[in-house]
Amino acid sequence: MSSDAGILSRVSSSVSESPIVYKGKKAASDTAFVASKLLKSTGKAAWIVGTTFLVLVVPLIIEMDREAQFNELELQQASLLGSPKWCENNK
Repeated sequence: MSSDAGILSRVSSSVSESPIVYKGKKAASDTAFVASKLLKSTGKAAWIVGTTFLVLVVPLIIEMDREAQFNELELQQASLLGSPKWCENNK
């Protein structure tokens, strides 16, 4: 049994020290490093886009909604006050 353990340990040590295993480990390490950097940069880009959207686009959407409500209110008031010419021009 001790000879089997000796052969097994020699084979496993020679396999773990082979250049193919070394290159595989290096490739896996490099891939993990690139993936980590990519995720970090993607997260930063998503943060910038999200913050820009909140600061610039959301207030614009709110203002456009207010303008639409104001125009609708003016149309309702004009129709109640009886100025059909103004209502026809804005449709």
